[in-house]
Amino acid sequence: MAFSLSFDPLTYHHPSRRQVVYGRRGMVCTGNPLAAQAGLMALRKGGNAIDAAVATAAALTVVEPTANGLGSDAFAIVYTGGKLYGLNASGPSAMAASLQAITDLGLKEMPINGVKASNVPGAVSAWAELNRRFGKLTLAECVDDAATYAEEGYPLEPGVGSGWKGSYNRFSKALGEMPELENWFKTFTPDGHCLGPGDILRLPDHAKTLRAIGASNGEEFYRGGIAHEIGQFYQKMGGFLREEDLNAYHPEWVEPLTTDYHGFTVCELPPNGHGITVLMALNILKGLEPVSDPFLSVHRQIEAMKLAFVDAQKYVADRRYMQVTPEELLSEEYAASRRKLITGKALDPTPWTPVKGGTVYLCTADGEGNMVSYIQSNYMGFGSGVVVPGTGISMNNRAANFYLDPQSPNAFGPGKKSYHTIIPGFLMKDGMPVGPFGIMGGFMQPQAHLQVLLASIDQHANPQDALDHPRWMWTGGKTIEVEQSFDPALLGQLSRAGHNIVVRASSGPFGRGEIIWRDNENGVLCGGCEMRTDGQVAVW
Repeated sequence: MAFSLSFDPLTYHHPSRRQVVYGRRGMVCTGNPLAAQAGLMALRKGGNAIDAAVATAAALTVVEPTANGLGSDAFAIVYTGGKLYGLNASGPSAMAASLQAITDLGLKEMPINGVKASNVPGAVSAWAELNRRFGKLTLAECVDDAATYAEEGYPLEPGVGSGWKGSYNRFSKALGEMPELENWFKTFTPDGHCLGPGDILRLPDHAKTLRAIGASNGEEFYRGGIAHEIGQFYQKMGGFLREEDLNAYHPEWVEPLTTDYHGFTVCELPPNGHGITVLMALNILKGLEPVSDPFLSVHRQIEAMKLAFVDAQKYVADRRYMQVTPEELLSEEYAASRRKLITGKALDPTPWTPVKGGTVYLCTADGEGNMVSYIQSNYMGFGSGVVVPGTGISMNNRAANFYLDPQSPNAFGPGKKSYHTIIPGFLMKDGMPVGPFGIMGGFMQPQAHLQVLLASIDQHANPQDALDHPRWMWTGGKTIEVEQSFDPALLGQLSRAGHNIVVRASSGPFGRGEIIWRDNENGVLCGGCEMRTDGQVAVW
C-alpha cells in the first residue's frame, strides 16, 4: 500500500526552534520556501539583491495567492550605492470613483468584495521600476521561475493552504450578488472543492501573464493588452477601474522618513502608508526614563503605540490630502504632548489635536552590499475576490481602506491613494546599513515593527529571537490581544493596570516577518524567518 501524507500539517505537540542563518554572498528571507529559492536563483544567475527581490515577489504571487497577486500593491526600501531609496507602488482609486456612488448603494462602509473594492494595482510597476533602475538581469529572467511554478504546479504550504477556507466561505456568501467572483472559483478551486495544505495548484493564465510582463518590461500590464482586459472586465461588471487608469499609472520614488532611537536610525516610508506610526511611537518612548521592570516596559510600549496609532488612523492619507504634515507628527512637540498622557494605567486614547487647529514580505541582500526591504499585498486574503478572466490577475481590495466620512482626508474619491497598511522597514547605524526588516499582518504591522525593533535594539536579541518573541496587539479601546506563549505573570500585571487581556488560540493575527542584518566589518549576513510563517532563509 502506497504511503500517503495524511497527517495534520497544522498540529504540533512540541515546541520547535529556528536558529539564525549566516551567509555572505547572498540571502533571501520570505514566507514561502519556493519563493525564497526563486530569489536565490536570481542571485546565482548573476543578479543582485534587487533582482532577487523582484524574482521573489513575482514567485510569491504564485505560491502565496492567499495574501498577494498580480493585482497587488507594493512598497520597497532599497539600499544601494551608499544611499537609501524608497518606492511607493500603491495605486490610486479610479478616476470614475465617487463617494456618492458608494453611499447611493446604502453602504455604511467601503465594500471588501467585488469590483468596487479595487484600486489600481501597483506591484507589477514596482518590479519593472526596480529592475529598470537597479537590476542586472532582465525582467523576463526575474519572473521566469515564478512562471514555471505557475505552469507546472506546486503543493500548497501549510500556512498558505490553511488560508483557503476562510476566503472560500467569504466569496461563496457574496457570489449570489457578485457574479464577478465566479472566476475566483474557476482559478482557485479547480476541481470544485476548497484546497488545503499539500494540494497541488496550477495557474496557467497567471503564467501567461507573467511571461507577457517579463517580455514587455511591465508595459503590457499598464499600457497594453492586459490593461485593456482589466478595464473591459471592470466596466462590464460595474466597477470603477478603466484601462485609462492603468495607462496613467507610474510608481513614485519617495524619501524615507527616519527617527533616531538609542543610537540607531529607524527608516519607514512616508504616508499614504502608516509606517510613520512606528516612528511616532519610538519618539514617545525615547523621552521616557529607562526602566528594568518588564511590566512597565511592555505597558509603556502598548500605551505609546495606542497613542501613535489612533493619530495615524485619523491623519494618514494620500499626502496631497493630509491635514497634518509628517513633520508635525514626528516633532518633539507631538511626542511630548502624547508622552505626558502615559501613566501606570491603561488609556482609551482619543486622537491628538494639533496646536494649529494594512500581505507578503521579503528581504534580500547580496555580497556587494545591496539590500532590499519589500512588501506587497492584495489586502484581505485573496483581496477583492476578483480574478480577471484569462489573465490569472487576482485583484486587490485596497479601496476598503477608504472612509465614507466626506470630511476625512482619507475619504473615498477619484484618483486618491488610500490609507495603506503595508510597510517595509530598514535599520541604519552611524550612516551605515544594518539591514531590512518587515512583518506582515494588516494593522498589526506597525505594532510588530515596534516590538521587534525594541527587542533588537534594547534587548540585543538576534534576528530570530527578536521575531520569535511573544507579541501583543492593540485592537481598540483598552483591549490587548496576546499570544498563548505570553508570560502569565506579566498578563496579570497588565490586567490589573486596566488592560482588557484576550489570549488568542492562534498566532496567525500577530504577523509574520523576516530580518537580515549585515556586519559591516566583514560583510557577513545574518537572517531570521519567524516560526509563524511557512518561510525560509535561503542563503548563498
